[in-house]
Amino acid sequence: MPFVKVYIHFVWSTKNRIPFLNSKELRILVWNHIRENAKEKGIFVDFVNGYADHCHCLVSFGVDQSIQKVMQLIKGESSFWINKHGLTKEKFEWQDEYFAVSVSESVIEKVRDYIKNQEEHHSKKTFQQEYDEFISKFGFQKFDG
Repeated sequence: MPFVKVYIHFVWSTKNRIPFLNSKELRILVWNHIRENAKEKGIFVDFVNGYADHCHCLVSFGVDQSIQKVMQLIKGESSFWINKHGLTKEKFEWQDEYFAVSVSESVIEKVRDYIKNQEEHHSKKTFQQEYDEFISKFGFQKFDG
């Protein structure tokens, strides 16, 4: 039996960064659904939170899981569920792109706190500012095409 402990911090936005998730009650509903649905699919969501236009998700990977498959299952199913239940006035969609960075066991608590404090964090900083920081901090390349 393999013993695997790999944490990935995912961040993704709503389509065109439209603030679909503009109430705390709706966000709580969506984050709880993401957690419960992931659990049913064998995906361990350690922590999930976000703001009106994006989501942060800390996932502990299983031995046979891939970044692409986990994102497909979480994003695809949650947007389907949001639309099926008519939780937004317009058709809800997530942006195709996302960030995925590995997280060392030594900083797990720091990442959990960062995700937990999204409401406070975004009272001082926009998602675009956060996005630009992620690009810079983790050395991602921006592509225009």
